[in-house]
Amino acid sequence: METLDVVIWTIRQRKGRAKPYELRWKVGTEPKSKSFLTKALADHFRADLLKAAKKGEPFDMVTGLPASMTKTEEKAILSWFDFCRKYVHMRWKGAAAKTRESIVDSLTVATFALLTAEASDLSKKEIRAAMQWALIPRQDDEAAPPGLDYAVRLIRKGTINVSDLADPIVARNVCEELMLTRDGKRAAADTTARRRRGLNTALAYAVDLGELTENPLKRVKQKRVARDNSVDRRCVVNPAQARELLVSLSYVGSWRRGRGRRLVAFFATLYFAGLRPAEATGLRKTDCVLPEEGWGLLTIEVTRPSSGKQWTDNGTVHDQRGLKQREEREIRPVPIPPELIRILRAHLEEFGTAPDGRLFRNERGGVLGASTYSRAWEEARRFALTPQQVASFLAGKPYDLRHAALSTWLNAGVDATVVAERAGNSVEVLLKRYAKCLDGRDSQINRRIEVALET
Repeated sequence: METLDVVIWTIRQRKGRAKPYELRWKVGTEPKSKSFLTKALADHFRADLLKAAKKGEPFDMVTGLPASMTKTEEKAILSWFDFCRKYVHMRWKGAAAKTRESIVDSLTVATFALLTAEASDLSKKEIRAAMQWALIPRQDDEAAPPGLDYAVRLIRKGTINVSDLADPIVARNVCEELMLTRDGKRAAADTTARRRRGLNTALAYAVDLGELTENPLKRVKQKRVARDNSVDRRCVVNPAQARELLVSLSYVGSWRRGRGRRLVAFFATLYFAGLRPAEATGLRKTDCVLPEEGWGLLTIEVTRPSSGKQWTDNGTVHDQRGLKQREEREIRPVPIPPELIRILRAHLEEFGTAPDGRLFRNERGGVLGASTYSRAWEEARRFALTPQQVASFLAGKPYDLRHAALSTWLNAGVDATVVAERAGNSVEVLLKRYAKCLDGRDSQINRRIEVALET
């Protein structure tokens, strides 16, 4: 039943409510109301009602809406929670494990600013755990674990509509959340940028679905923080320090179990071949050419990045992918010096390979985990470095060996295009990040300057 008898009242604010702004109107004898997160959203909805009433449009007494708004209202019922699930399901199949993890993180952090009703009372830890479980594609009838079911149920019915992100205040609140760490401190610039990129892509999909007319993040202007992606020269070791660290790994753990010895060759590939840890983890015997004399060759084809079991297709901690930012099945040849050849030969002679041909494995024969080699690296640093160096950034992470390798090649005068090809980087990224002096070279540089000044 429809009627032209419509009365639209002003917006009132109810403090303490998840959606504090309420619009009330009457269609015939039927009172109607709708609550909003911000006053701007309430004003926009009220303006649409007034416009329809002035045009003489009949209002439906059941929905309380004119015909021109009924379709719009039906289209806007997609909640943020349901949109997130729809988007993740669309992206999941073709995405790498790390990408999946990053997508869910961006959507989860945005959710902190988009909750209503009882869901807004949940802690961020509860929201994060619930969203992570809910967004990973699974059977529709699969029940949430007992510890998460309550939070999942609240969030499922307690997020705003996707269309509400058109409000600049809502979009700005989301952007503020993207800039915070788990403990409420300011996140690193790289973290904020990664989250914003992920959310931008998701909201572009919302535009494609017709839920938004434009990406609301484009209208949120924030102060740009200069990001320095260059390698901190304080973390880069020189050749003598690198060799001392490799030797010290032999003393990590008991000699019988060989916990540290089996990692010497792994870390040597990072330093002498400039491999990423995930590339070294996936290295197989068939990828290695190890001649008796001269230089050898590593053919890098597979990487084994570490992710949670929930992010991989095979349910294991390590994903199996091709090379970073390259076409599937593309390879990267990396020439290696005789010193690394001798280390790899000794490793194969003592430890052999895993059943699938991998050079490096844990003590049980499984894929070498980041936590395993990181713990060994920390112990090796304490053996090889002075107390002052241990407390410094010097070789603080295994990845710093790769930084040292590329810096060494560049400082040796190797052409940047050749270094970039062997490292699997673009020349632009290489020169921006890795062209750093080695630790302990300042005295040589200063002496050259002194000589020039004396002359």
